[in-house]
Parts: sequence; C-alpha cells; structure tokens
Amino acid sequence: MKNVGTSPADAASPSAAAAPDAARPPAPNAARPPAPNAGDGRTRHLVARTVLEQGPVTAAAVAERLGISATAVRRHLDALVADGEACTRESSRRGRRGRGRPAKLFLLTEAGRARFGHAYDDLAVSALRFLAEQSGEEAIRSFAERRMAALVEHHREALAAGGSVAERARVLADALTREGYAASTRTVGSGEQLCQHHCPVAHVAADFPQLCEAETEAFAEVLGTHVQRLATIANGDAACTTHVPHRSDTRADRSPGSRPRDC
Repeated sequence: MKNVGTSPADAASPSAAAAPDAARPPAPNAARPPAPNAGDGRTRHLVARTVLEQGPVTAAAVAERLGISATAVRRHLDALVADGEACTRESSRRGRRGRGRPAKLFLLTEAGRARFGHAYDDLAVSALRFLAEQSGEEAIRSFAERRMAALVEHHREALAAGGSVAERARVLADALTREGYAASTRTVGSGEQLCQHHCPVAHVAADFPQLCEAETEAFAEVLGTHVQRLATIANGDAACTTHVPHRSDTRADRSPGSRPRDC
C-alpha cells in the first residue's frame, strides 16, 4: 500500500512552496480597503458652510442642522482645523448648567472663508473704473506706479546688493515670489528671462494694462537696464515673461534671445 502523504522532495520543491501574497488571487471574502468616499468633499463643504452661517457653533449643533452623526461632523471639523480653515474657542460659561467643560465652538478662518469665494477682483475693477471716470486715465497710471514702487521698496536693498544684471534678476524673482508671483529666471540668448508663473492681479490687469506697464517700468528701474515684456497672464499667456538683457542696450529687444520661450 502506497503512502499518499507529501514526500520530503515534494515539500521542498518550488511548486509546492507557498506562493507569495502578491501572486495569490484574493480570497472571495477577503477584506478590501474601503474605496474613497466621493461624498466626503461635499459633506465637508456642507459642514464648512454651516460653520460659516452659524458660527461660532458646536459640533453637535452642526450635526443636528445637517442630520448626520456628530462623529462624522467632528471628523470633518478636525480636518478643517488641521488645514487651517477653521479654529476653535471655548464657549462662555455664562448661562451654562452643570460642571462639565465648556463646549468647543468652531468658526472659520480667513482661509476657510476663501473656499466660498470673494469678489475682490470685481471690487478692484469697479474702484479703478470709478477712479478713471472721476480723475482720468492718468490717475490710474499714478496708482499703478505707486503700487509697484511700494512693492519694490521692500526689496530695494537686496536688489542693490546684486552685482550683475543676472544676479539682480534672480534677486528680483525671489522678491516677486515672496509677494505671490511665483517667479523664476533662466538664461536665454543675450539675457535673462524673468518668468512670473502667477499674477495675483491678472483679472484686474486684463481691464487695466497700466498695471502691467508700471510693473515693467519698475523692473527696468531696479535692474538698471532696459527690459522688454514679451507675454502676460492678463493677455491670456501662460506666464508673464520679461526679457532682461545682460548689457544695458536698448537694442537688446531685437536680439534672438528676446523671443518668447516657455518658462
């Protein structure tokens, strides 16, 4: 009678060895990680809106208002706090009963309010149109020049310390980045290409090109050389691009290096 048990040789063979987990097909009832809940973003927005409208407000009050569990609401509120979109404070003990800790109240921060949009661009455009109607186009230009002068003044000392035009252009790019313009430089042909990948006032500048003109003039002044604006976000381009020649020569704008390149 043969022994039908596994032989030592069979046990040692690769085919009899346990397959790696990655090669094994999943068991029919194996637990799988939950899929991302597409409704989480919508729920968090509803929680944030309720805090916006009712705040300062407790998690329990938000849960009651939305008809969802307090546990779920606290999870979303904690996420908003972690992202800097909400903050907390303790409620006043006045009028409270019992000896428990004061309830934690939630309210939105300025960053949290930003998710619901602002009308700053519309307000700025309306204000500048009113200024133009009351005082003329020259008033818009004066405003644009004063705005850029104030921005550059914060970084004038660092810009003056730069030796070559290329060094000053890099310092200017760093300064613009700190002001929210996400700027960088690269050497192109006969000069530097200053790229601003973001413009905080692009929507306003689309109606008032004086802002871009004043910016270009300010760049030329602090860099000590003629510059040429090649592209602007306000005009629909991907970035605001300015050619900065290495030599102080007004003919540099006709050099091959002044042609627009991708930033």
